[in-house]
Amino acid sequence: MTRDRIIVTMPLEFPTIYLLPTHIEPEKLPELESQIPTLTYDINEASIVLGKISNRERARFELRRRNLLTEDLEITPTSLPSQEFQTNDSSPPPKRRKLSGSTSPTTTRRARSASISSGDSSSESILGSHAITDGKGQASSRIADDDKSIVRVVKLTWLVDCLARGSILPIDNYLIYRGRRTQQVVKPLLKPNDILQRAQQEGDNAKPKSANGFSQAYTSASQHTRTSSQAKRPALVQESTSEHELSLHMPPVPDYLHTSYSCERPTPVKPPNDPFIQELKKVRTLRTLEGDEIGIRAYSTSIAALAAYPYTISQPAEVLRLPGCNEKIAALYRQWEANGFLEEVENAKKDPKMPTLQLFYDIWGVAATTAREFYKRGWRDLDDVVEHGWDDLSRVQQIGVKYYDELQEKIPRREVEEIASIILAHANRIRKGFQMVITGGYRRGKSESGDVDVILSHPDSAATLSFITDIVNSLEKDKFITHTLIMSTKNSERGQTPVSWKGQIRNAGGGFDTLDKALVVWQNPQWDEAVSSKNPNPHRRVDVIISPWRTAGCAVIGWTGGTTFERDLRRYVKKRMQLKFDSSGIRDRVKGDWVDLESDANGQAPDMLTAEKRVFERLGLEWRPPEERCTG
Repeated sequence: MTRDRIIVTMPLEFPTIYLLPTHIEPEKLPELESQIPTLTYDINEASIVLGKISNRERARFELRRRNLLTEDLEITPTSLPSQEFQTNDSSPPPKRRKLSGSTSPTTTRRARSASISSGDSSSESILGSHAITDGKGQASSRIADDDKSIVRVVKLTWLVDCLARGSILPIDNYLIYRGRRTQQVVKPLLKPNDILQRAQQEGDNAKPKSANGFSQAYTSASQHTRTSSQAKRPALVQESTSEHELSLHMPPVPDYLHTSYSCERPTPVKPPNDPFIQELKKVRTLRTLEGDEIGIRAYSTSIAALAAYPYTISQPAEVLRLPGCNEKIAALYRQWEANGFLEEVENAKKDPKMPTLQLFYDIWGVAATTAREFYKRGWRDLDDVVEHGWDDLSRVQQIGVKYYDELQEKIPRREVEEIASIILAHANRIRKGFQMVITGGYRRGKSESGDVDVILSHPDSAATLSFITDIVNSLEKDKFITHTLIMSTKNSERGQTPVSWKGQIRNAGGGFDTLDKALVVWQNPQWDEAVSSKNPNPHRRVDVIISPWRTAGCAVIGWTGGTTFERDLRRYVKKRMQLKFDSSGIRDRVKGDWVDLESDANGQAPDMLTAEKRVFERLGLEWRPPEERCTG
């Protein structure tokens, strides 16, 4: 008689893991959780944060939304997994920034592939060994892998591969992000109903406890259900009796705030909660200076929803009901309500780096990436830029530095109208019949504007062909335009035909806006020479856009709304109608053809504003006057 041999499989000794639910289907989460014996629901306890994400920016965003701030640590692997342990994730490993010239590359070596035994060595072989740089490309001392201040975000495929091979693999080739904990942002906030539900559950010992009421305390509103036996009870933000009573009598959320598309909502220029919104905009600016595109988008979505809310917020629970506003935004509201400011904004004021980045970013022609590059070079003010880098600047950036102070000044509405009337007069002097719409912040109702945006069009398509060159030459001749920063004639070169949609391939000379345009510096050449020998009129930024008549409605829409309004309009048109919208027209995403939404049985629209309203109507959108497109 032969006896069956019994094989005992020892459980894998994983480090403590926090699982991000992002991009994981809810029905698959319980199965994944059950395969992680060291799962924790407190991200601060985890050695590894595991997620179905692929880039560093998303990793930073996921950490921050869970109230965990970090500073980046650049990675140069010195322990790489062997070829057999390569991830099956199709995305390439994250790129590594080059070190400074004085730093030699670290020699790579293959990692050990073995089961992890208990003791300190297990952490070393799992987490690998890395040389760390300080974010400026300078190598710093090696950081121990068991350092509790270090946060590692790792691809979910690491867990899948470990389970498939029956051994713990090094994380080197799965590592998305590595950073050092700095400080907690704000305490997470529970909804009032969650607090009541939790109290009821804890008071009923006969019933099994559910984690549904607890999930909001440690993750986003989209987090999956946890089992109470695993969940660590979160700290609660105390709520007074009066606050609870108020929550029972909150005003109803308007129907239009049940959509995620801000182009379907009225958003006024001065919303009831503008003071809080302005603080959130400052945080968004910090994300811009940091290059955090995901954070910028998240804050923009929250700001747009808050701006559309027609009531003055009286408690954090109101914030939680709005689209794009999670516990983080509600907690920030409570912080602002208590202090009159946000801690992150105040801390940024004390950090000498952030005001300097803002200074450079405000130079016309300097993007956030360029501002950070200026800072890395050791420049700290405009004098440094002029003294050490003038010859390296583009012509546009040189003009931006030269007229820095003047271009920071806001332009009052009266002056916007004066500039626009001069441009229209010159257009009709060249060719009769031109119409104009002043767009941008002016049309949305702002009392002051950062620049002047005007759109010119003519019922005769021959009149708008290459007209941008004629109007600029005319204004330069009369000395209103002192500098032409950017001149584009792509639309005329194309025969004023909207760009055909070619799938995900970027069209040559395309982009979001392919209209003919001139971005110029403007100065009124008339002044009292008896008072001053030099022209005292400030230099202004002016954009002149030329649109063919048959797509003028799209041009007016594209240059009027706030940034989030325009983003959501393009998203709405794509998802709901399978079309592509930009300022030069609308195209069919399936056939690639131009779609005419501005003509009717009688032909083209009689004026540009009628064309604009027709586009709204035929896209299935309720008409929103410009003053209701102020998404911020």
